[in-house]
Formats: sequence, C-alpha cells, structure tokens
Amino acid sequence: MGSSLIEWVAVALALAYVLLATRQSRWCWPAAGLSGAIYLLLFARAGLTMQAALQAFYIVMAVYGWIAWRASHGQAGELPVSDWPARWHFAAAALVIAATVTNVYLLDGDEDPLVRYADSFVAWGSVVATWMMTRKVIENWLYWIVFDLVAASLYFSQGFNATAGLFLVYIVLAVRGYLQWRPGLGKREAGAGGAGNPAAGTP
Repeated sequence: MGSSLIEWVAVALALAYVLLATRQSRWCWPAAGLSGAIYLLLFARAGLTMQAALQAFYIVMAVYGWIAWRASHGQAGELPVSDWPARWHFAAAALVIAATVTNVYLLDGDEDPLVRYADSFVAWGSVVATWMMTRKVIENWLYWIVFDLVAASLYFSQGFNATAGLFLVYIVLAVRGYLQWRPGLGKREAGAGGAGNPAAGTP
C-alpha cells in the first residue's frame, strides 16, 4: 500500500521529535506523543500488534519525558547527559533479546516469523532506548541506530514506505544526536571531578 496523508503527518511529527531531541529541547515530547497517537492507529489497522503497543508506550513516555525534562529545567538548569557502564548495556541487550523471544512465543500468529521477530525486537528495543532518552543517557543514540535499521526494513516490508524512509533518516540523525550530546557529557564529567556516576541514568 502507498503512504497516506495521515502517515506523512505522523512522519513530520516524528522527524520534529528527533530534531528537537538532538537539541535537548523538551518540546520534542509533545511531537512524540502526537506522532505516537497517529501511528498507534495506523499500526493497529495493519496488524502490527507490537508496533501499535509501542506507540501507546511512546505516548506515556512523552508525558513522562516532558515532566522529567521540564522539572529538571526548573530546578537546576537541565537534566545532565549521562552514560552507562558496560554491565548495564549487557543487561539491556539480554533483556531485549529475552523479551523478544518470549513475546514471539506467547503471541504466535499467522504472520511471517521473521516479521514477528522484527516487530517484537524493534518494540522492546525501542522501549529501552526511549527510557534512556528520557533520562538523557547518551548511548540511546547508538541503540537507535540498530533499532532504526531493523524498523526501516520492517516498515518497508509492510508498505509503510514513508515511515521506512523516515527511519533511514533517523539513523543519520542518531549519529548527529550522539555527537551533539557528547559535549554535555564532558561537562558533566568535569563537574564531577572526572568520575562517572553509573546510576546517573536512573531516576
């Protein structure tokens, strides 16, 4: 199927979200919430169960992200950029893989098995990466490069061509976001005397 006008609206809002997020603007979250609401309807109609559920999660995280970024802005400048130690990344990867396999097993359907695995992998991976984004964990951008590549392939296979193109653009923006957030991480480490805080990415 071709890309509809409503899909293009969702694409524009989703693109605005990422561009604003690279600039650490909390206005990225309203754009994310509106885009998520549109995509929830589109993916539900297309039978992409996990992608539809993911959009519901995005809407909730958009509210949380707005509150978290706004509260920190009012209290002490802004939420600082942080990073995770290697063990947290291993745990995150294990969680995504385990959740993906379990999800596919529990929600067995008529879809191509590869589509179901990609659907679940993108959904659970995006849950982790979005949480990292709300807490300004810099590696979220590296996670998005992987998940966006898989997502672009999934959406293209389901006829969401505009969205597939968007996620290819996301890959470039993820690299840009990582590079733009790096100076903020350096300032944080300098302010802490060069000692990283592994728990900085958690509330």
